[in-house]
Amino acid sequence: MTKRIVRMVGMPVIIVVSVLMFSRGVAFTAPPLPPVPADFADKHMPEGWWTDPKVLAEGEKVYMGLVHPKVNCSNCHGKDGQPKKKGARDLRSPELMNRFSDSFWFWRVKEGVPKTKMPAWKQYLSDEQIWSAIAFEHSFSHKGQPADHTHAEIQLATTGGK
Repeated sequence: MTKRIVRMVGMPVIIVVSVLMFSRGVAFTAPPLPPVPADFADKHMPEGWWTDPKVLAEGEKVYMGLVHPKVNCSNCHGKDGQPKKKGARDLRSPELMNRFSDSFWFWRVKEGVPKTKMPAWKQYLSDEQIWSAIAFEHSFSHKGQPADHTHAEIQLATTGGK
C-alpha cells in the first residue's frame, strides 16, 4: 500500500506532508531579533542617507577597508554582500536585511555581535562612518541599488538594559 501511495503522489508530496505534520502546520520563520538596548533605541540613519550618492560612496570605502586598515567588511561579507566566511550574514538577502531597524543595525556594527566573529567597530569608526557603511550594505539587499529602508518587516523591539 505504501509503495502505491508513493507512486501515486510522489515523494515530494510525502515529504511536505510529513514536515507539516511534525511542525504542526507552523510556517518556518526566522527567530526574532534580540531587542536593541535603550542606549541605541534612539539611533537612526540621518535623514536622506539611505540613498545619498556621496554617503553611499563613503560607505563603500569603509566597507572595502579603504578608511581604516583594521576595518574591512568585505573580508567576511564579500565585495557584493555574498558571505565569504562561515557565519557572516548574507547582506544580499532582503528577507534578512529588511528585518533590521536602523538602530538594531547600528548597534550591531558599533558593538559587534557576542559569540560570533563580528567585532565591534566603535574604536575604529566614527558614527558617521558606521552609518555610511550601513547605507552601502543596505543596497546589497536591493540588487546593488540605493533604497530607502522602510520595510514592513522591520522589528523595533527595545529593552531597558544594555
